[in-house]
Amino acid sequence: MPTYEYECTHCGHSFEAFQKMSDEPLSSCPKCSKKVKRLISSGAGIIFKGAGFYATDYRKKNKATDTNACKEGCKSCPHNK
Repeated sequence: MPTYEYECTHCGHSFEAFQKMSDEPLSSCPKCSKKVKRLISSGAGIIFKGAGFYATDYRKKNKATDTNACKEGCKSCPHNK
């Protein structure tokens, strides 16, 4: 479910609400019960899980220390020479 940001037009209170995309926008402030407007937000952030995206996908390989790329008996590999 997306998170929507709201701001009260009367008291200026800002808050977030988890709503379905099909739900109607909220209309009243939880503090003063006056009218609220839905703000345009930047959307969802990217969440990286695990050891790190950069470390596994875009890391520059160091041929001198990267022995995982070698297979034992590989004649063209610099580690076996």
